[in-house]
Amino acid sequence: MSVNDPLGDMLTRIRNAQMRGKSTVRTPASKLRAWVLDVLAAEGYIRGYEKTTSAAGMPELEISLKYFEGTPVIREISRVSKPGRRVYASVKEIPSVRQGLGVSIVSTPKGVMTDAAARTANVGGEVLCTVF
Repeated sequence: MSVNDPLGDMLTRIRNAQMRGKSTVRTPASKLRAWVLDVLAAEGYIRGYEKTTSAAGMPELEISLKYFEGTPVIREISRVSKPGRRVYASVKEIPSVRQGLGVSIVSTPKGVMTDAAARTANVGGEVLCTVF
């Protein structure tokens, strides 16, 4: 199956799995997805992830979701930059989510990082998604 927006597909799988109370969710593997998951794990939104293979032999990422007292840690996760409309921001224009309580994940020339790390590194880039 061909997916036009692989990152958006992964975020939707995470959102749907958390609505159903699942402990893990699988998604096809890619470097960008792994980099975004690294940021989510570092910020404490997911427990972690590991690389596995599907029954068909394709590489997959198995994401361990995180809950606090039965409610998902991720309250909102949404895609900002989409294939039809890319959203780029300079350092001064990087959005803050809920007055800094959430994070924006930004793809910069120095790698995929949070909005705070991008401001510290003084780089802008493509705003991939926001998480709260």
